[in-house]
Amino acid sequence: MTSSQAGRPAALADVARAVSGGLADAGVPSPEHDAVALLAHASGLTPSQIRTAAARGDAAPPSDVLAALDAALARRLEREPLQHITGRAPFRTLDLEVGPGVFVPRPETELIAGEAIDAIRRLGAGRAADLCAGSGAIALSLASETDAHVWAVELDRLAVPYLERNRGALPADVAARVTIVQGDARTRLRELDGTFDVIAANPPYIPGDMRPKEPEVERFDPQIALYGLGPDGLEVPRGIVDAAARLLRSGGFFVMEHGAPQAAQVRDILAATGAFADIASHQDLAGWDRYVTATRL
Repeated sequence: MTSSQAGRPAALADVARAVSGGLADAGVPSPEHDAVALLAHASGLTPSQIRTAAARGDAAPPSDVLAALDAALARRLEREPLQHITGRAPFRTLDLEVGPGVFVPRPETELIAGEAIDAIRRLGAGRAADLCAGSGAIALSLASETDAHVWAVELDRLAVPYLERNRGALPADVAARVTIVQGDARTRLRELDGTFDVIAANPPYIPGDMRPKEPEVERFDPQIALYGLGPDGLEVPRGIVDAAARLLRSGGFFVMEHGAPQAAQVRDILAATGAFADIASHQDLAGWDRYVTATRL
């Protein structure tokens, strides 16, 4: 893709256009963004450096970089997630390690982290938990952007090593405030019942009879991180709500992500516990109902 029968491309911009065009032809979303990211990955540079070099008219990379780019491009054309190819996923202020076996954090989940961070600051909170922590996106953001001690609970044994390595990449004083617990977030931390100030969660919530439209999600995200069990996909979220009711102190804050069509059901689940007030749905940047917040009575 980066070379043609006419010969080796002369300029970096030509390479970027060829890669972007190939991705677009294959139906890959954001082809220009992905082309720059793949070039950066193959070159050992940052995307901003690639964009600057292309605008400056720099020559095409050497043949070894083009070969690495071709290999990465072939994987992306098979719809392997960009983050699996680069091994990295940006999330708020963090650069997380991700790959096969762990859920790739989504931009909309930054809103959930932001709500939890705001609550920690507002409450002067000292103790928070991320239930269904995955790569650690929410938990490590809470620890990095506040002074809270954060518990990160994750069931999947394939995901926990990513969580541990991402914690290890933090400054030592921040990493020391993150406790990782491997197990079912619905039942763990019972020894700390009633002591948490903030609980955040992005649990699996897709119903079992639905299939994600994006090949990157359906074929590469771990199913344990996607499907919430039960006919409505809300069996796991119900358990998370019950866990939050158990773990939070009075006045504590809860935020949980859910699917856009599930907003009313999730509010009803919270109301049915009798444990929460101020139950409210909130929208993502696209205007879809994406998460719920509530206060522990």
